Amino acid sequence: MKEKLSFQQNLLIGSLLFGLFFGAGNLIFPVQMGQEAGSNTLTATIGFLITGVGLPIVGIVASALSKSESLFDMARPISSRYASIFTCLLYLTIGPLFAIPRTATVAFEVGIHPFIPDEYLKLGLFVFSIIFFTFTIYFSLKPGRILDWVGKYLTPIFLALLSILLIVTFLKPMGQVNQYAAQGNYEIQPLFTGLLDGYNTMDALASLAFAIIIISNIQKLGVKNSRLIAKETCKSGLVSVAFMTIIYGSLAYMGATSLGSVSRADNGGSILAMVSNHYFGMIGTVLLAAIVGIACSKTAIGLITSCSEMFSEMFPRSISYKKYAIIFTVFSFVIANFGLSNIIQLSIPVLMFLYPLAITLILLSLLTPIINKQSDIYKWTTGLTIIAAFFDLCKALPKPLQENFAVAKLINFAHIYLPGFDYGFGWVVPALCGFLIGVIIWRVSAKKE
Repeated sequence: MKEKLSFQQNLLIGSLLFGLFFGAGNLIFPVQMGQEAGSNTLTATIGFLITGVGLPIVGIVASALSKSESLFDMARPISSRYASIFTCLLYLTIGPLFAIPRTATVAFEVGIHPFIPDEYLKLGLFVFSIIFFTFTIYFSLKPGRILDWVGKYLTPIFLALLSILLIVTFLKPMGQVNQYAAQGNYEIQPLFTGLLDGYNTMDALASLAFAIIIISNIQKLGVKNSRLIAKETCKSGLVSVAFMTIIYGSLAYMGATSLGSVSRADNGGSILAMVSNHYFGMIGTVLLAAIVGIACSKTAIGLITSCSEMFSEMFPRSISYKKYAIIFTVFSFVIANFGLSNIIQLSIPVLMFLYPLAITLILLSLLTPIINKQSDIYKWTTGLTIIAAFFDLCKALPKPLQENFAVAKLINFAHIYLPGFDYGFGWVVPALCGFLIGVIIWRVSAKKE
């Protein structure tokens, strides 16, 4: 049994981490953040990197330390029923509810939108999404070698083109970061707003699902001990962290300086397309459209495959893998036609609810060597977190729903009694209280025994 990986093997695992986490959808959020944060871009980017880069790596390390074979196994100390519900919710969120539809809408916004008049956008999205998901379901049912081919050749080409665009952004900036005032929450609380923006990548949620892939690959390379696997994951994660930090930071800079030459837009896909067109004209737009389209297809195929496999394994007697794949694809097609901006808006309340549960699960798993998956600690921490996260969900609802009498009362209650609620972290104190209550119960029970 090996105790550590070689430098080349760490690079290999780091590249795998980067490939799993960085999809085409990850391009749009830092660009949008940069344009809105303006002079506060650096502070907002630091927050974004904490939840968008650091937290996913910690999630995989936590899974290794807890010796979990799956997300279900990781959450089982709370209860088997909770583990099933949470696993389903998480996979649906990173699958057909939001992430898979987002792949189609990102590809459309970046690649097709610039060529279509505004009055035909809905029709254009409808036709494009039919073609996109037909292609996606074909390879999801018969994956063949398409994923390997795309991963080996098209992803590097995609990154090479993006690198050219980012380098030009620094060599010939469209404006200066300090020229443009921060907008909205970025003006008064840029760090906390950046932290919440990192939720949009969904990478911390995905880390709980992808962890088994990373762990199994490290085991195949000869490292078997869970503590050593966690150590090697940290070392390999530095590669992924470095790449993602450079790319996210550069994209945020691009967004912050873009207003010198392009107009504001309601999503990062449109901004990216306008910037590409500004620097390279029609050729840049076409190339970016092709690469992003294929990259999004790869991501969609991978997500449909993993979600369908998970549901067919959890519920083997109900529906087959192929039927799940078809159902998820059709559902994703319907959601995609709401448009990218609407998908992002609809996903925010769900993410505000799920992320606190994911973060507490990650932290509890990190403490496995100390608390040994003690059920009372898991239950009390998660129980109080659920209550607090529900208030965060209410606050993130669209304005018309927030103004509902009952919802407004709940938000006002949380504003008064939950520390950190106004910053999106009202769950922290309840989670800490739940953890302490669980520890006390555990210690008392241990003494009695």
